[in-house]
Amino acid sequence: MERAYSLLTIRSADENAHVIEGIASTPTPDRYEDIVEPLGAKYALPMPLLWQHNHAQPVGHVEFAQLTDEGIPFRATIAKVDEPGKLKDRLDEAWQSVRARLVRAVSIGFRPLEHAYLDNGGIRYLSWEWLELSLVTVPANSEATINVIRSIDTTARAALGIGGGHVVRLEKSPARVGAIPFVIADHLQERGS
Repeated sequence: MERAYSLLTIRSADENAHVIEGIASTPTPDRYEDIVEPLGAKYALPMPLLWQHNHAQPVGHVEFAQLTDEGIPFRATIAKVDEPGKLKDRLDEAWQSVRARLVRAVSIGFRPLEHAYLDNGGIRYLSWEWLELSLVTVPANSEATINVIRSIDTTARAALGIGGGHVVRLEKSPARVGAIPFVIADHLQERGS
């Protein structure tokens, strides 16, 4: 399975809805000079949201994805359970890691369907089956970071005069000043020898 890393934004609708949004993939060449064409994605929703590309550790579902020339915006929800146990611990770890910005990236897992070789030695994936989206700690591209954190519940409460609210916007990528948000993508491939 191939993997591609990209940007992530998060928002908390309330304490019961753990929603994240971002860009799942863009046509930007990766460090291998490969290109994953966003309009070539074939997928079905809801799609699994995994923790660190571990198929044995699902944490939620991708509920929205839209193919565009510039990339694939998505919205996903991390599940929440109240019953103590390993599942609750994993889901809490995933949500807390994203909220604390310890996990700042996402990665697509896909199966190539149609590809072409590029003159530079890279591969252009023209058509691909999108199998999963993962929350990941170490993206192949150091610029794949969260650039907006929103707390909808406190913002909505502030708008209603119930209490304070805040929206934090990172105008520049912490990885590189001047980086353009949502235009950065990279993927790490499992290649044979």
